Parts: sequence; C-alpha cells; structure tokens
Amino acid sequence: MSSGPSRKRSRRTSGPARETGAPGEDPGAGPPRAVPERVELTVGRIAAGGGCVARWPDGRVAFVRHALPGERVVAEVTSEARSYVRADALEVREPSPDRVEPPCRRSGPGRCGGCDFQHVAPAAQRRLKADLIAEQLLRLAGIDGAINVESVPLDGNSEYSETGLAWRTRVRFAVDRGGRAGLHRHRSKDLEYVEQCPIAVDAVNELGVTKERWVGAHHLEVASSGEGGPPVIAVDSGRRTLVDPPVLPAGIVANGRTVAGPTRTRYPVRGHVFDVSAGVFWQVHPRAAGLLGDVVLDWLAPRKGDRVADLYAGAGLFSVLLAAAVGTDGHVVAIERSGRACADLDDNAAAFDQVDIVRADVTPEVISQVLAATDLVVLDPARTGAGIRVMEALAGLDPPPRRIVYVSCDAASFARDLRAMLDRGWTLDKFRAFDLFPMTEHTETVALLLPPNDGSPDRRI
Repeated sequence: MSSGPSRKRSRRTSGPARETGAPGEDPGAGPPRAVPERVELTVGRIAAGGGCVARWPDGRVAFVRHALPGERVVAEVTSEARSYVRADALEVREPSPDRVEPPCRRSGPGRCGGCDFQHVAPAAQRRLKADLIAEQLLRLAGIDGAINVESVPLDGNSEYSETGLAWRTRVRFAVDRGGRAGLHRHRSKDLEYVEQCPIAVDAVNELGVTKERWVGAHHLEVASSGEGGPPVIAVDSGRRTLVDPPVLPAGIVANGRTVAGPTRTRYPVRGHVFDVSAGVFWQVHPRAAGLLGDVVLDWLAPRKGDRVADLYAGAGLFSVLLAAAVGTDGHVVAIERSGRACADLDDNAAAFDQVDIVRADVTPEVISQVLAATDLVVLDPARTGAGIRVMEALAGLDPPPRRIVYVSCDAASFARDLRAMLDRGWTLDKFRAFDLFPMTEHTETVALLLPPNDGSPDRRI
C-alpha cells in the first residue's frame, strides 16, 4: 500500500497569473482534461477485482465496479488500456434483486477502496465469490464443480451472516504528508479520511487513530485480538522520523522499535495462547484461526509419532496445534522467512521440544533438504501462492507425504499451484471455502491433496 498522496512539484511564476479560462481554472494547467466517457450498458458475470464484465461500445472488455450481474447501469471510465477499460457504475437503471443500500457511507464510486461488495446482500456476496472460485479452478486447474462459500458467524451470532460488519481485527491505514491517517480509494494514492470503518471491530474503531496526527509516518496498522488487552499499532515511517506520536491506550511500535508497550497481541486458539508481534501475520477474522486449525487437524489426521512440515509457518498456529497432536515422539519442522515471526513462533512453541524452526524462504532446495521422510504437510502461503516450482518439489518427494493441506487466500494462485500437483498424479480430495472477508471479493480456501495411486488424477470437486 502506498504512503499517501503523491507530492506535486510547485511552479513559480514571475508575474501575475493570466486571467484566462473559466473561473477557478488553473491557467497554467494547459488544455482542460476531457470529461470521462459515460455509457449505459448491461453488465454480466463477476470478475476478479470486484467488478462485473461488460462490453464497451468500442468492443473492448469493461470491468465495472459497484455493479451486479444482469444490471443495467450508467458507467464512467476510471482508467483504460488498449484492450479493456475500468469503470464505475454511477447510476443503476435496472437493479438486481441482490442490491442493497451500502451500510458504509464511504463506499461507492471514487470513495474508499477497501470493500468491493458493500452494495450486495451478504448471501449474494457468497454466491459471487463461489462463482469467482469456480471460474479460476476451471480455467487454471481444469477442475469443474459447484462451489459453496460458507458463512462464518461471529461468536455464534446468526445475524452476522446478514450484516458482514465488525469482523476485521487488523486495519492498515495510509498516512499523508500532514500526518492524517486514512484509507486508500480504489486504485488510487488518494485517501478517504474516515472516522470509523464499519467492518472493523469496536476495539480498532474506538482507538480513534484517524483523529490523531502521525507526522512522519508512511502507514500504520492497528491490531486487536478481541480477547481483551490493548491493541497494538505498528508504524512504518521508512527513513523519516515519527514525530511526537500520539498517546493512546495501545502499544506502539515504530519501525520495529517500541514506543509504548505492549508490543504483541494475544490470541487464544484451542487451548493454546499465541503472542503475535506488531506487523507479524495473523488471520484478521476473529474465528479464522480456530476454524482453519480445526479443518487442518481434521484433514491431516496426524498420528502420534508423525513427522510434519508447516510451510510459511508465521507465528506458529499450525505448528503448535500439530505438535500437540503428534506428541513427543513426533516431529514438526516449521519453515518461515520472517525473523520477527520466527521469534514469535519460538515463544509460542516453547512447550514443544518436537518443533524445529527453520528460518528460510520456502524453495525447492529447502524442501528437498528438510522435508525428507515427511508424513504430512500444511502450507499457508501469501496471496501470491507457493509457486509452481515449490509445488513440483512437494509432488516429487520420495516417499510422498501421506497428505498435504493447502490453505489459500487467493483462488487464482491456488488453482495455478493445484494444477502442478494434478499434473503429477495427485488428487484433490476435499475442498472448502469460507467467507472470512465479508464485503470484499476475497475468501479463504482449504484443500486436501492425496498422493498418486493409479496415476489418474481426479479433476472433480
């Protein structure tokens, strides 16, 4: 995420400004910019990026945000390329029955870019996400089947599925040159200055970081566990100096240095307590860690004495849960490249001598050196996925792991990686998708992969 509005170079003039042009027009700005083109069109299927596909009058593909499949809208160009245009739906002439009034007044064309589906009923959001996943699996992995994106109620509150609000425990804000914090507008360096974010948990909103001045900061990230204890704010100021940071009921860590404690957020999961430092990855939905932990344990079905690998281990969620399952006769190797995450993992797994931590990138070379005779593997990479070479290395382990569980937050990178396994005889045995990012296009998916048996991969879900 960028640091805020770009600086504009000022230009001095040696005399008074020329009195030409319309009132309020910058006489030194050159010819006026053309008014963005607006057209009326009918939009089709959902596309990656949160927009719907349509056809512009000149034949180019159009990706139209703030629309729904089947709607007739008036759209305005926001950017364009030779083969496509991006546009916003400014007016809806024929609305979809799935359209609702956005609960956030900051959403809509030209406003905050954090949410894609504020205008969509929650149940319809999940159907759109299912369509996105199905399209990526078919196109990239050759998998054809119906997808169900599951609702994840907060604390058993059934009404959660009807709102999709107050779930985000970690929010990243950009900061402008004057020290004001805000959220980026869609595909823009401009900021939307918000008082509160409706999808954030109360503990984040009540802190009031956008009411303060963060002079010198590029961006900041507020994290709260929702389990009590103060939030922690991670500030990145790059080469600049953070000047007079606000005094808030929160921990503040600037560029890795403690300004005010605490420096870590605490998350209880399945009887274990995880301390996570500012800036270290943790799932943002309050129920995500426990839910994903349950599925991973269920599908890997670890036995006492198993040898397990946790790739992209982060602060150690799966490493700790699996260490408890395999017992002292088992072994868990956790591979993670971040030094701060490894430090957290070391603390979180302190009670388990059977956990070994390897600080390294996940590469084919590391897999061949570290994962010999591994029974089970779980991997939870970043949005870019593990990559084909890593998946080929996993598929080529001899003997192969008994089971591999792949946790993903991006359907396209997962489908690409899955294809590499399928082409080497592995089977997609189970697949689930969870709506852990309501109001956005994103989902979390979990897949169980089984090693080759008859050499004929099953490409159905």
